Amino acid sequence: MNYTPPPAEAPIRTAVLGFGLSGRVFHAPFLAADDSFELSVIVTGDAGRQAEARRLHPGARVVDSAGQVFAAVAEGSLDLDLVVIGTPPATHRDLAVRAIEAGLAVVVDKPFAVSSTEGEEVVALAAERGVPLTVFQNRRWDADFLTLQAIIGDSELGDGSLGDVFRFESRFEWFKPEGARSWKAEATTAEGGGILFDLGTHLLDQALRLFGPVDRVTAELATRHPRSSAEDDAFVALQHRSGVTSHLWMNSLAAQKGARFHVLGRESAYTKWGLDGQEAALKGGALPTDEGFGVEPREAWGVLGVDGQQGGLVPVEPARGDYGGFYRQLAAALVSGEPLPVDPRDALDVLRLIEEIRRSEELQRTA
Repeated sequence: MNYTPPPAEAPIRTAVLGFGLSGRVFHAPFLAADDSFELSVIVTGDAGRQAEARRLHPGARVVDSAGQVFAAVAEGSLDLDLVVIGTPPATHRDLAVRAIEAGLAVVVDKPFAVSSTEGEEVVALAAERGVPLTVFQNRRWDADFLTLQAIIGDSELGDGSLGDVFRFESRFEWFKPEGARSWKAEATTAEGGGILFDLGTHLLDQALRLFGPVDRVTAELATRHPRSSAEDDAFVALQHRSGVTSHLWMNSLAAQKGARFHVLGRESAYTKWGLDGQEAALKGGALPTDEGFGVEPREAWGVLGVDGQQGGLVPVEPARGDYGGFYRQLAAALVSGEPLPVDPRDALDVLRLIEEIRRSEELQRTA
């Protein structure tokens, strides 16, 4: 079926596949808050989640399976423009292919696929059919990352200049001694399991966005929790072609956490502690339309400067976190042909890098 852009005067009719953390927290609230979209269908086979979906989004049709959605589209009893895939990673390829073949625009959660080969197949099919395809790399719209992009791109931001950056340190660390939720604990790397596919896709995407392609990788991967079927503790070192070295940490058993960002330049440095607050706010029941959503409190601001120099370390007022920016850009892309919010080829680069990291770590262990 051919893709037809939605009319500019009508909302983009959307189905969200999956209503776990992803669909409930990261997708449905932003679709419901944006007048450019209509949250038409929510898919979940879990009775409790079905009830929650109906309570939170009474205007949406709630169904048991993605198969019901695609069958209804095929028979003409359901009109859709967009499918958002927020299901476990092992299902991403097949669901994306079905959506593309139905002529529907597609958003796929990270990780985009469980291998670069699968990802390449989906990207090629979307290009062949002329179907818009993008990947939900929402952490590009974290307050701290938006701020860091501005600092690196604008030497006048704050009270100093980083100069040429030579080292980038970035962390996503949690403390979950009980282990991951069921499917994440049980999923093997072949099924998209492990912290590299989970948190790592964000850190790697951000490092590539900031400093470009990678020539060399080294890594330390470990499985700490007895219930985990894949790595839940990872350190990755990247040597970028630009000359920058990135050190990335991902850990689900960090009882004390390191700095979210620690960036060293030849003239100054920037350090930021604590995670962007949008996820925690959404989990706590906040809505994207709430006053102050995405605004970081002053005590969470990062600092720019040089230890011991006159003026000290200067707090940098952060940009406002804005996960809704993904969907605003998506609406412009679908209706007006503007660029997609995330090029799926960027997600392929991340998948290839994860595969190279795993190969490198395996060689280190067997050497």
